[in-house]
Amino acid sequence: MLRRIEPRRCHELAILLNFPDRSANSTTPMTLPVPSSRTSAMRKPKAPEANRARILAAATAEFAARGYEGASMDAIAARTQTTRALINYYFGSKEKLYLAVLERVYAEIRDAERELELDHLPPMEAIRRIVEFTYDYYVGHEYFVRIVVAENQAKGRHMKRSPPLRTLNRRIVDLLAAVIARGQAAGEFRRDVDPIDVHMTIASLGMFNVTNQYTFGTLFQREMGAKGDVARRRATVVDIVLSWLGPARAQAR
Repeated sequence: MLRRIEPRRCHELAILLNFPDRSANSTTPMTLPVPSSRTSAMRKPKAPEANRARILAAATAEFAARGYEGASMDAIAARTQTTRALINYYFGSKEKLYLAVLERVYAEIRDAERELELDHLPPMEAIRRIVEFTYDYYVGHEYFVRIVVAENQAKGRHMKRSPPLRTLNRRIVDLLAAVIARGQAAGEFRRDVDPIDVHMTIASLGMFNVTNQYTFGTLFQREMGAKGDVARRRATVVDIVLSWLGPARAQAR
């Protein structure tokens, strides 16, 4: 079952999980600060939600760094000063823990999108806000991008076992559909657009800056990711999306 993450908790976890970049195949263990002392995990049996949150945070870091196959349950236990037995008590298995991580990281971004308050904005400004938010979210939450990449490398086999993920991610499609419909009614947007295609375009243009930051940066000697010119590249993505949605191009074809 998906649980809504409180904004304060999301902020704390985002700070916790924005760890330095490591290769998913690295053999060097990642270090991650744990919010509370060594005594908290096993000596607070009456705080199951706190224990689950600590395990999820550690698991997110581990899966983001190493992918599903490379992630170690022992490493997750070590991060939280607990045991594999307690992790299995809460989550059942490594795969169920990984699914819980997938569901949580997607719930975080979908919940954040619901806070954008787009209804009072003109359609073009609403799309601009969505694009800017998405671009910044990927830059500020690299663990999310890494887990998406890792699940793609696994050909989505784990995600297919989580029906709630499909329902959860319908939110962004519905959000875009409502904005696009307003823009079409106002004559600002072309008629032949699919909200899923719009979401795919926004996501792909935003993720490239994170997923390819080392290869592209090395080949072309450009700073990428958070170190690059985020404002300029974000504005470029906004221009691309709005130009595509505008009616002029549709009429010229």
